[in-house]
Amino acid sequence: MNKKLVITIDGPAGAGKSTVSRILAEKLGYIYLDTGALYRGLAYKAVQLGMPLDDISRLCDLCSNTTVSLNNSNGKMKVSVDGEDVEDKIRTEEIGMAASKISTFAVVREKLLNLQREAGADGGIVAEGRDMGSVVFPDADYKFYLDATLDERINRRHKELQSKGNSQEMESISKVMLARDQQDKGRVLAPLKPPEGAIIINSDYLSIDEVVDHIISDISKKTPK
Repeated sequence: MNKKLVITIDGPAGAGKSTVSRILAEKLGYIYLDTGALYRGLAYKAVQLGMPLDDISRLCDLCSNTTVSLNNSNGKMKVSVDGEDVEDKIRTEEIGMAASKISTFAVVREKLLNLQREAGADGGIVAEGRDMGSVVFPDADYKFYLDATLDERINRRHKELQSKGNSQEMESISKVMLARDQQDKGRVLAPLKPPEGAIIINSDYLSIDEVVDHIISDISKKTPK
């Protein structure tokens, strides 16, 4: 692969796309762009300010008065908010739900759209999110949609939280996951769905390495644009 490609990986929460995207980027020598972290960064500030997440006037002010930036750290784009590295503060279920909520508003998506496109302007990037192949990079060289059943995604999230010492109950995780799915798929603006022309991969019975190998095989079979 001499040409530096733009590869997008979309999918619902818990499908494994973050881990797959990170490993894929490492294997290809590309930059990994976790676009959900951008929304989480902005949501983190909104939560810190205690502002209503559906107040369009306050969201406009938030977007106008907040600096969200991306910094390349060992091949991964990390998010800073107003100069603060928030990477370790945005990975909670609360911030995830808040990010999903504010992402339904055009003013928020417009603020972050150019930042995402600039990161992929020179190619050599694996961009992961929920509208990468449909909105942010509609002309991406390769588009993938990583999916899994709801039960499998709930189980994976439960194991992930357990590994981090979080004993959250399955019922609680299920409620959060269902609410997140409804918000992401039901929003009018850029709803979660497989992008046109995307290769859909169901990861229910595949390991992370098998999914990565599947994607590399699909890329290798095709001639880059």
